[in-house]
Amino acid sequence: MMIRAFYPTLIGALLICAACNTTRPTTDTDTVRETTANIPIDTIPEEVFDTQRLPEGVTKPEYAYRKATPATGVIEERVDPPNWWVGMAERQVELMMHGGNIGNSQVRIDYPGVSVKDVVTLQNPNYLFVMLDIAPGTQPGEFDIILSKGSTATRTYAYELRERGGTTNRLQGLTTSDFVYLIMPDRFANGDTSNDDVEGMAQRGTDRSKMYFRHGGDLEGIIDKLDYLEELSVTAIWLNPVQTNDEAYESYHGYAVTDHYEIDPRFGTNEDYKRLVDECHKRGIKVVMDIVHNHVGDQHYFIKDLPSEDWIHQFEEFQRTSFRAPVLMDPYKSQRDSIVMVSGWFDDHMPDLNQRNPHVARYFIQNNLWWLEWAGIDAYRIDTYAYPDQAFMSDWGARMQKEYPTVNFFGETWVHGPAVQAQFTQNNNLRDGYNSNMPAVTDFQLYYAINDALNKPMGWTEGVSRIYYTLAQDFLYEDPYRNVVFLDNHDLSRFYSMVGENDAKFRSGLAFLMTMRGIPQLYYGTEILMKNYSDPDGKVRSDFPGGWAEDRVNKFEASGRTAREQAAFEYLKRLAAYRKANPVLHDGDLTQFVPEQGLYVYVRHNDDKAVMVLMNTESTPRLANMERYREFLPEGITATNIMTGEQLTNLDTVRIEAHSTLLIELR
Repeated sequence: MMIRAFYPTLIGALLICAACNTTRPTTDTDTVRETTANIPIDTIPEEVFDTQRLPEGVTKPEYAYRKATPATGVIEERVDPPNWWVGMAERQVELMMHGGNIGNSQVRIDYPGVSVKDVVTLQNPNYLFVMLDIAPGTQPGEFDIILSKGSTATRTYAYELRERGGTTNRLQGLTTSDFVYLIMPDRFANGDTSNDDVEGMAQRGTDRSKMYFRHGGDLEGIIDKLDYLEELSVTAIWLNPVQTNDEAYESYHGYAVTDHYEIDPRFGTNEDYKRLVDECHKRGIKVVMDIVHNHVGDQHYFIKDLPSEDWIHQFEEFQRTSFRAPVLMDPYKSQRDSIVMVSGWFDDHMPDLNQRNPHVARYFIQNNLWWLEWAGIDAYRIDTYAYPDQAFMSDWGARMQKEYPTVNFFGETWVHGPAVQAQFTQNNNLRDGYNSNMPAVTDFQLYYAINDALNKPMGWTEGVSRIYYTLAQDFLYEDPYRNVVFLDNHDLSRFYSMVGENDAKFRSGLAFLMTMRGIPQLYYGTEILMKNYSDPDGKVRSDFPGGWAEDRVNKFEASGRTAREQAAFEYLKRLAAYRKANPVLHDGDLTQFVPEQGLYVYVRHNDDKAVMVLMNTESTPRLANMERYREFLPEGITATNIMTGEQLTNLDTVRIEAHSTLLIELR
């Protein structure tokens, strides 16, 4: 999810004061979201809000019901999408045209193979929705779209149809062989200082002393650090949204989009983004784009000049979402709860979109197809997946798979309970008549489980037992191996802090991440022990040391890391390289054993080899009796400690240090 520092309460419940949330969640990870991770912005002391969030002279917006009254004065003339392609699986495309008083215009196009199928005007006469039909065999080329009223031509818009395709290695999709590295572009590295201050933007300049201001990281900075990512055996990068967020405050994170067809100028240009994708592909690194269907920034042109009142969800007074995803499938839900969950806003400067409006739905489907074809990216991560209209999300997934069967995508499902999470994935028959067409999700259930395993004593279902029970419910998914597994991200307390800065627990978490079924994802800086709690979330979005020329230390280089940081980096580097080279950890079968006395053992295996993972979650060393695991230890098998290369000659008993995980390769 995005910046939300919001507490997910039922409507009318008392908001918890930020000052009362002083306990940091180091053990009960199931309540991470309900405590320090989501403090309501309204309860943050005003002086803190003023200094950390608001530039001088900027005030928080007042909520108001928006009318579809046409804007006057200078009206931005544009057509979305700005171009299209011949040879798409769906031959029709709807153009959203914006210009002063263009409603009720006649539309004429004179180009072989292109015809106007429908023209729609909504409440606001500054918009015209034009459905084009592009016949099979239509050739790429440029043409004019001519608007007229009566016999008088009033506007001419140039438009282009392009040939599909481009550079090699495009549109690859994520697989279980991938290792995803999550980057917040503003906080990773500043490779081009010329775009730190862009004239005409609502928020100018950078201020690295303030956690919610722009810091200057950009696409060039990421390109500059691709060698670093290669060293870690990263095979895919996921960037928080990079489209324009031209808001007056707190939009560094990217989740308040104001132009869906433009890269934010403070990150670079559309061509820079395409160059990043190409450079990544040359190195065998895929690119995941982060997209948001649920909401936009209130400075988006179609919010400032609203096409129709039902373009967004509106209430007479501001209504925040309840964040209660179970109402979507709850057989006993109230209508009011459903409305608040789906239609409530995340923040008063992020209007909630109404995807039941067919023009809204087509706008976002076409925008996402446009970026796939234009930039050749490999996958999408969908923010706040549970909050848009679910029928729309199903249609969206079907259209993406129809046009780009090699591309895949995963939805953010920050929910509780394996069944609640799994029903958001496709082809599982968990809800009558509903298929999400969503291949995978962010596996929050395993995130909760690994944190419980490392921080709570084992019980019948608690502690490390939670991993066992979570995985035992993988039958709920069409393919659980497609899920994205993680230890932390941009909304969550950093993993090193969550394990109490215990190096052994930290390494156990990495071992779990890199050997568990699914696609592993690492948050930038986790590998160098970056730490902090999400109280508020800006604290877990600090700059990567060394990404700015003025930084005193450079942790992109071994010389800039402390001994502990270097040890953590080397551990992950070795483990990631092993995973990359061993398909058994990509798609090998998984067998798990019921945990006993704090010891959890699972095995990834195929016809070639097996990797046995022994996780000791107790505070004392364990001498494990291996008789129980004999099905994977036949006579004559060789065993090697993956992290040290040491040969294990005695497989009757194996010692596992306190809070540690032992990785053994069996051949």
